[in-house]
Amino acid sequence: MLPDPLTRLVEQLQKLPGIGAKGAQRLAFHILKNPRDDAERLCEAIRDIKERVTYCTVCNNITEQDPCGFCTSVSRDQRLICVVEEPQNVSVVEKTREFRGVYHVLMGALSPLHGVGPDDLKIQGLLSRVKDGAVDEVILATNPNVEGEATALYLARLLKPLGVRVTRIAMGIPVGSDLEYADEVTMSRAMEGRREV
Repeated sequence: MLPDPLTRLVEQLQKLPGIGAKGAQRLAFHILKNPRDDAERLCEAIRDIKERVTYCTVCNNITEQDPCGFCTSVSRDQRLICVVEEPQNVSVVEKTREFRGVYHVLMGALSPLHGVGPDDLKIQGLLSRVKDGAVDEVILATNPNVEGEATALYLARLLKPLGVRVTRIAMGIPVGSDLEYADEVTMSRAMEGRREV
């Protein structure tokens, strides 16, 4: 039997993605045995992220200021939008140091099996940005898996009638994986080899 506070911590840690019962228990015991200062810093970091980090009202990327640095930067090409599924995908594209446009984060991908439809994604903001007429090209950089491909095709059907060039990143990234795990060279080649949708 574990003390109640430790049991509660294990239950909360289990709610994190990729953390099962054993992993949560290991983490909880690690926190317990380490100095109190370490636990305080962890609590402070969690509190900080919830208080200071938000989502950009233009592109949905994570930011401390709204709109984010990409959307307000004069050195970024505002006529070129790269669409990604999640905020962590932005940093993967940025690692290439070749993309100089702006982003739009969908906050997921179409997945009827998991109950995620078009209304659950941040698509309307993208359409509004394109309808303004200030966008020349939209690069669809969704993950190369079934959900990502379905999302890319759906977006292409919505965007093409608006008169914007719609491209898809090349498949230098293995099918079935996530952009989050792509290295700089693979992501760079995928951006270079994008094609018309």
